Amino acid sequence: MRDFSRPGRSPVFAANAAVATSHPLSTLAAIEMLRAGGNAVDAGLAAVAVQCVVDPLMTGIGGDCFCLYAPAGASVPVAIDGSGRAPAAATPDWYAEHRVGIAPDSPHAVTVPGAVAAWDMLAREHGTKSLGEILQPAIRYAEDGFVVQPRVGWDWARCVPRVAGDADAAAVYLRDGQAPLVGSVMRLPRLADTLRRIAEEGPKGFYEGPVARDMVAKLNRLGGLHTLEDFARARADTVTPVSTRYRGYDVYECPPAGQGLAALMMLNVLTPYDVGSLSDLDRIHLFAEACKQAYHHRDALFGDADLAKVPISHLLSDAWHAAARGDIDLSRAREPVLYPEAAETVAHKDTVYLCVVDRDGNALSLINSIFQGFGSGILAPESGVLLHNRGLSFRTDPGHPNSIGPGKRPMHTIIPGMVMKEGQAVAPFGVMGGHYQAMGHVELLSGLLDRGLDVQEALDAPRSFAYGGGLELESAIPDAVMAGLAKRGHPVLRAPLPLGGGQVIWIDRQAGTLSAGSDPRKDGSALGY
Repeated sequence: MRDFSRPGRSPVFAANAAVATSHPLSTLAAIEMLRAGGNAVDAGLAAVAVQCVVDPLMTGIGGDCFCLYAPAGASVPVAIDGSGRAPAAATPDWYAEHRVGIAPDSPHAVTVPGAVAAWDMLAREHGTKSLGEILQPAIRYAEDGFVVQPRVGWDWARCVPRVAGDADAAAVYLRDGQAPLVGSVMRLPRLADTLRRIAEEGPKGFYEGPVARDMVAKLNRLGGLHTLEDFARARADTVTPVSTRYRGYDVYECPPAGQGLAALMMLNVLTPYDVGSLSDLDRIHLFAEACKQAYHHRDALFGDADLAKVPISHLLSDAWHAAARGDIDLSRAREPVLYPEAAETVAHKDTVYLCVVDRDGNALSLINSIFQGFGSGILAPESGVLLHNRGLSFRTDPGHPNSIGPGKRPMHTIIPGMVMKEGQAVAPFGVMGGHYQAMGHVELLSGLLDRGLDVQEALDAPRSFAYGGGLELESAIPDAVMAGLAKRGHPVLRAPLPLGGGQVIWIDRQAGTLSAGSDPRKDGSALGY
């Protein structure tokens, strides 16, 4: 229970249904959809479509989507991979021959967006409303306007350079070269027209016809290898989730090319430790050491599992996490090593995550992203589609599991999560924040399952992240802890931005209630009824 005399948020408790998103208008859209008779999928899709309008630097229809959906009574969640694929002409040889790299604002960082295909699959196979009905709130906000919220406006201002370099994007997202002010109203009429076309025609309205021609023409003018055939082949896939057991619960993640496997690897490393009894110093140190090991293997071994061999069974094996634990010294920082040995390296970013549990007990965990702030910064001018830059995660060196290739999906940072127990959903959860997300899943779950925090306390808790040669600490972590970590050999620094943002809904079947939390690092909220 929080101290009510201090600023903070309480968990939201509800008896019938609950929603948690990182934007108030998205949460409202989901609640309205639930009250109109929609299920968790209908509500989640309505929410994410709204957020693609009102939080355009974090997500968009020009991005990718993943979800875990646990229908009431299902013993294993359904996993959907809505990540985009590279053009058919994108080969390592082409990049070597032309001496072209993959820059953040390059058309080569743009894979065919997968979000719309994933939304369509979800709505058709698991929803109760048509995609056309689901998209109506987003269409209204794009056409009539939306008010810029504080965190959105702050992010918008720091990401101005991303869109300033593209005249089409600057004309839509900047005012006299500046970000719109917090509290001002923005309208996106061309995006409204595109959403209306998708509502009427389904995914063909995005992947074929004038919208596809507009996206391909813009990318080709900039040197991209994309074709109309690449867009017409776009699809989402139902995939087999990966899982591990932690503190008596089954934790599910989407498989590679996502990084959810890394979260499971860290949980396995932590299992023998009494994490709840550790001091802040010891816990952050342990998390950092487990994180370095898991991410070291992620960067060396993860890729599109359809086209590259990813040793999932080995990385979840007792042998792997025993070896990783054996290289952890609780008194000092150490460099990670590979089991087995392999090559290494990679590239942070902007995403929205939401979760919904409806009155029938269906649970949705959904994440949608354009990767970096405003993605590639490339806007297709007639359709108003801002394109992501997820292909930035690719490598151009042949032979690596994450090497770019025709029709290949890059290693993905965006990961929805689902906790289950005895064949029933317990908690859809997720944490945004680029590469931090796998570590974020571990910190959130450990807060809930090791430290006994409620859903809001677990989201509020200060965060740390050991990646890229440093250990980032949020400002709420005391200086004394920071000094202790430095003494153990960690290259500590204060995180320049808040580490991620998350949502979670906990299903208490014994009490017959739901408790929902939304991260204070964002503008969002949790609501229920």
